[in-house]
Amino acid sequence: MPPAYSGSTVKHPSPPQSATSLPHAPRDESSSRMLKYVIMMGVRVACFVAMILVTPYGWYTWLFAAGAVFLPYIAVVIANVGQEFRAAPAETVTLPALDQRAEQPSPTPHTQVITIAETPSTPRDA
Repeated sequence: MPPAYSGSTVKHPSPPQSATSLPHAPRDESSSRMLKYVIMMGVRVACFVAMILVTPYGWYTWLFAAGAVFLPYIAVVIANVGQEFRAAPAETVTLPALDQRAEQPSPTPHTQVITIAETPSTPRDA
């Protein structure tokens, strides 16, 4: 029976993630979320007012009451999770220096090569 651990592991590095594909930070989109919440609360207030002022009372009064009761929950859900559905998909970034399959430019025949050689220094007589 072979051992459970052979003594070697291979780690496969994950590709880097593009900064342009990251979702917006919540603090950056707070004004958008606040605007959605305020609009929904405005609709809730309109439901309260319509529930009282629209006469004769009927089935629509119950509809306005349901809007006034359930809109706060709906407003919180829409304001907080609405942006997650519109996040851009992650893009894979390929860097030529890290990609071994990338073509290396072929050297031109007239390339000059400079060689620097150092000679050891001789100790001075004191």
